[in-house]
Amino acid sequence: MRLQHHPDVRAEHPTLAVGTFETSGISPEMPVDIAKFIARATRRLADGPESEFPEIQAWRRAFAKMGLKPTQYRCASESLLRRLRKEGSLPRIHPVIDLCNAVSVAYAIPVAVLDVAKISGSLEVRHARGDEKYVTFAGTVEHPNPGEVIFADEDGQAHARRWTNRQSGHSAVSATTSDVLIVSEGLHATAAEDVRLLIEAIAGELRRP
Repeated sequence: MRLQHHPDVRAEHPTLAVGTFETSGISPEMPVDIAKFIARATRRLADGPESEFPEIQAWRRAFAKMGLKPTQYRCASESLLRRLRKEGSLPRIHPVIDLCNAVSVAYAIPVAVLDVAKISGSLEVRHARGDEKYVTFAGTVEHPNPGEVIFADEDGQAHARRWTNRQSGHSAVSATTSDVLIVSEGLHATAAEDVRLLIEAIAGELRRP
């Protein structure tokens, strides 16, 4: 599965660091260990709210640059950290999603998990034209606003809206998913190294016997 970021997106966000990992043979019964990642995030939250994390502040600046209110549209990792801080736990959905959510809060960096079978051709992170189709988790169809940053495949399906804010229900992991593409993106000063370590952490857990 090929993923690229349009040159315009990279030019507007020069600190962008991207990591990907593709794996197959996943199932709803596969074991994953998320406790250590949740514990790491919890320790960090004890020192201050997620809004003070440099990783989150970098995404807030990016959202503001895109004309979005950072407290109305939060990147995925901020939303998860906020939920963890308020509720003390994260929802359990599917082992791979649970793992990626836990690693996301541990590193405070967004992580997307996409069902490869639901993606047509390659993926590009680019500005929307406005005619792309986005399917919500409720099954309704939306069209991204022109200029909005989306994950788009070759058939014009938008697999994420507002960049790292909201994933599509169309390519969400389900009980029948076998192959997934995991994508992580960071914008803060040490994003390149942190994203590399994040992807290594996920890959290490998924490769465990």
